[in-house]
Amino acid sequence: MSTEVTVELQQLAHADGLPLPAYQTMEAAGLDLMAAVADSAPLTLAPGQYALVPTGLAIALPPGHEAQVRPRSGLAAKHGVTVLNSPGTIDADYRGEIKVILINHGAAPFVIKRGERIAQMVIAPVVQAALVPVATLSATDRGAGGFGSTGR
Repeated sequence: MSTEVTVELQQLAHADGLPLPAYQTMEAAGLDLMAAVADSAPLTLAPGQYALVPTGLAIALPPGHEAQVRPRSGLAAKHGVTVLNSPGTIDADYRGEIKVILINHGAAPFVIKRGERIAQMVIAPVVQAALVPVATLSATDRGAGGFGSTGR
């Protein structure tokens, strides 16, 4: 069972008429974010190109929470389009527009139209670390073994 948290949402003028983010199923973790580009100006991503795509949304997260902007698996699997800085982090004190950095890793240009679902947003609790400087760290079986040091 999931826990519900209240998040204030502001729909900006250039998102007028677009549906609000929504969970697509009862147990979905992510809310779909849509492109708030103008109908008359779709955005084309050439192969290898990336762009900042507006969503027309701003949020106020409660303290102790973040929003993670993640790729949509369908866009990645079908077109090679994904979120470049995945997951993107929206801090609880940020009040600006949510924008998504999309990149086209595919072989063909990809056109982003108004209202296209471009990413998903997951709301999550945050734990902040209290860093304690020490002269040495406690020992483990792994030690300082790097990437791939525990097997295939």
